[in-house]
Order: sequence, then C-alpha cells, then structure tokens
Amino acid sequence: MAKRCVLICVLSGVFYKTRENKYEIEVDGLEGKYEVWQRKLHPDLVLKIHQERFTLEVSDDYIKKTLGKKWRDHKSILKKQFFKKDISLEEKQNVPSEMLRYQWEDTVRFWNSKKGEKQKFTHTTGSRSFACVAEAEEVSSGQKVGRLQLFDITHKKKDGSLMTSEAGEIMEKLKEKKAEYEAIASTDSFVNHEDIDNRIITEVLGPERYGRVRFQGSGVTPTQYFGSSSQQYMPSRSQAQAEVQRKYEELQQQLIADAAAREAVAAVREAKAAMMAIEQSRKYDELQLQLQHMMKMFQHSQKPPP
Repeated sequence: MAKRCVLICVLSGVFYKTRENKYEIEVDGLEGKYEVWQRKLHPDLVLKIHQERFTLEVSDDYIKKTLGKKWRDHKSILKKQFFKKDISLEEKQNVPSEMLRYQWEDTVRFWNSKKGEKQKFTHTTGSRSFACVAEAEEVSSGQKVGRLQLFDITHKKKDGSLMTSEAGEIMEKLKEKKAEYEAIASTDSFVNHEDIDNRIITEVLGPERYGRVRFQGSGVTPTQYFGSSSQQYMPSRSQAQAEVQRKYEELQQQLIADAAAREAVAAVREAKAAMMAIEQSRKYDELQLQLQHMMKMFQHSQKPPP
C-alpha cells in the first residue's frame, strides 16, 4: 500500500516553473517544495519524498527500482486502457484521472514516436512480475520454469498468438539453438541444462544489460542469479569438445577450399600455357609455309627463259 501511495503522491505533484529550465514541485500531503532541473522527478528526489512520508526497512536502491517498476506498470495499464494509434486531439484532451496533463501528453507523444515503436518485445505480464508468472506456471505444471520457457509464456497472448512478429522470430532462433545444444548435451550426462538456456539467451539476444538479468524483473542482479562472473557461462566438457571439433572442421574445410583454389589457378595457368604453345606452333607452321612458298618463287625466278 505504501508503494502505491508514493506513486500517487508523485503523480499528483504540481510543477511550478521558477526560471529557465528549472522547476519546483509541490507534492500533495508534503510540506515545502522540491527544486528540480526538468519537469520530471529524479530518482533521488523520489527517494527523498518517500523517506519523508514512510519508514521501511529496505535499501534505497530497492526503493528506486520498485518505484521505477510501479511507474512502468502504471504506464502499461494506461496504455492498455486509453491508448490507440493516431489518437485524436479530442481523445488526447481526455486526461486519465491519475495523471497530470503534461504527463499524459508526454506519454502519448512517446508512444507515437519512433523510439516508442522500437519496443518490439512487448510482454504480456502487465503489472505482474516475471517471478509471479514463473511461480504460477510452476504450481500449475509441477515443473521448474526456465528463462527460455518464461520468454515463451510472457510473449504470447491468452489465445496462444504471438505479441509481435519479432517475438516469433526470436522464439524460432531460441528453439533452433536449443535443439543444437540438446544434441550436444545428449552425449554428456554432466551438462547443466540451465547453463545451456543462459548461453542460448546470450547468443541470440546478446549480453545481459549491466546489473540486469533478462526475464527476471527488477531487483535480481547477475551475481545473485549466475554467481561469480567467471562462472556465468562456463561451457561444459561436451560443449568445449564440440567447439573444438567445430573449429577443426572449419579449418579442414578452409584448407580444402584453399587447395581447390590453388588447383584451379594451376589448371588455368596450364591451360593458358597450352593455348600459347598451340598458338606458337600455328604461327611456326604458317611461317614455314610462307618460307617454302618464297623459296619456290625464288627458284622459279632463277630458271632461264625457254
């Protein structure tokens, strides 16, 4: 309840412009005004407002992350309830009761921007955390839910259709990589399948963002999830052997290709040499015929007239 109250009191704050690019915010229920440089709240200011109103035995970092998630969840709910593409001016004027006009206008402007359209991997969790979704699925299925399975669950609608075509492409790539690694793991009983999932996610989606773990939500750090950084993506014995074998086969193929290229170059050179030899022989024969013809003409010219 405290988190919700903080979010609402922040949303209901009123900004007052004091001078160029500087504002003051007055928050309902709190004494005084807070000076800020932009018409938005800095995390440290939000933390200050929280500390003046509530006392919770949690870290400042956790409070910031939690408030950030609550704000994202709030925008997600608003977008689902109110937003549609190419919103009209009249609809834009219909500001939700829990938002200030400038916040609503800025939010709609972002949703319609190119940056907003770049958010391709929209998930279906809404205000639920990934941990809650995973726990519910584990209770339902009786099996542990890995990160790959969680991606599949959170990027499909209730009817089973995909949220976006981009999410479908990512799923296909993840499945292909999964099949490759499972083929390798079938020969090694010591393979940790969770490590395989982590490796696949990194190969398909790229490295984890600093301080974050994909599909685990806020508050979960790489060190907490993976352990020491040196062990995050340590390949198993079979994976290392497969990698060496793959490199060896690539080298063999390259050597074969290089040898074939050299043979082709040598064959071309031999063909050119043969053509040159044939051409020289033809020219030699022509010169011989010309010389014989000239000799006959000379001999004929030396005979006395009859």
